[in-house]
Amino acid sequence: MRSQKALPVRILIKAGLFAALFNMAFSLLMNVPIGSLSLYNHLYPGRERFPFGENPSTSYNLSIYNLDAMIASHEISAAKKEADEFRVFIVGDSSTWGFLQNPGDTLAGLLDSRSLELNDKNVRVYNLGYPSLSVVKDLMIIDRVKQYDPDLIIWLVTLESLPVDNQLETPLVANNPILVNDLIDRYQLTTFEKIPVVWKETTLVARRRELADIIRLQIYGAMWAGTGIDQDYPDEYTPALRDFAVDESFYDFSPYDLDENRLALNVISQTVKLNSDIQFLVVNEPILIAQGENSDIRYDYYYPRWAYDQYRGIIQEKMDKAGINYNDLWDIVPQEYFTNSAIHMDKSGEEILAERIASLIIETDKQ
Repeated sequence: MRSQKALPVRILIKAGLFAALFNMAFSLLMNVPIGSLSLYNHLYPGRERFPFGENPSTSYNLSIYNLDAMIASHEISAAKKEADEFRVFIVGDSSTWGFLQNPGDTLAGLLDSRSLELNDKNVRVYNLGYPSLSVVKDLMIIDRVKQYDPDLIIWLVTLESLPVDNQLETPLVANNPILVNDLIDRYQLTTFEKIPVVWKETTLVARRRELADIIRLQIYGAMWAGTGIDQDYPDEYTPALRDFAVDESFYDFSPYDLDENRLALNVISQTVKLNSDIQFLVVNEPILIAQGENSDIRYDYYYPRWAYDQYRGIIQEKMDKAGINYNDLWDIVPQEYFTNSAIHMDKSGEEILAERIASLIIETDKQ
């Protein structure tokens, strides 16, 4: 009788031990690309841009931080490169991803629709932008997608994406410490301290939200495939500021002294240097140049004039010294074509940028 009563207790103890061991052993899968298992490009098409969204019920999309799952959901992961294809990847922030824009109205979409030809090959353009301002985040994406054989990577940057203190804070970076620490080593990014890896945060229990989001992304894929909707398009939005208070501050930089040592320009130069088999075109992206109150002090919400003007000189000098193909397109789009942010443009603004970028792509044939 005693042994029969003890049986359920022993079963519960064993089950608890097994669950605990499985939870701890799950941390060993940190480097296993579990996110690569996807219904995208199989049951339904791959997305034209990375998953990102705050309102899944209306956007059929959500923000996840598993880079493998993001790439597996994208059309690039299944796009066979044809012999006559000149493959172009565009990397950047939310302006590249395309806030308030349909996929075909983004920079990548507009360029791809132009049916450009280069070196007797058809230019095919892929949107690999992601909505956050960090060149380390861009490096994460570049390093992972280079396996898909790009001929040219167009990298859109702006001053807001360069302060060293902000690089590791964006969620996509902060949630991938092992990956980022590896990049810091391989790309010799001595500017940065490695992100601490907390073992207990790698267990199954700690990563249950990540796994749930991967599953949810597959579910929303069915609705996205049926509607083509991949973000929430509001009927109205708050326009970007055009009028400003008297304020010359830019983070905690000393006024009129933009310390170039606190800008992560080495991330760009090291990425280009260590991927010499790929052509790069680095572009200083257009910004809103406001014409309202105190616009003689600030160009826009992000930038006091002194900081941005110094930045333009610094990045030009650094790119020239590194021999990087760099173009400064900061002022080519009139202020009326910006929407809800100092870097987000409407289709007319994107058309202006696409026209200039198209000419730069063609010019790569001469380099």
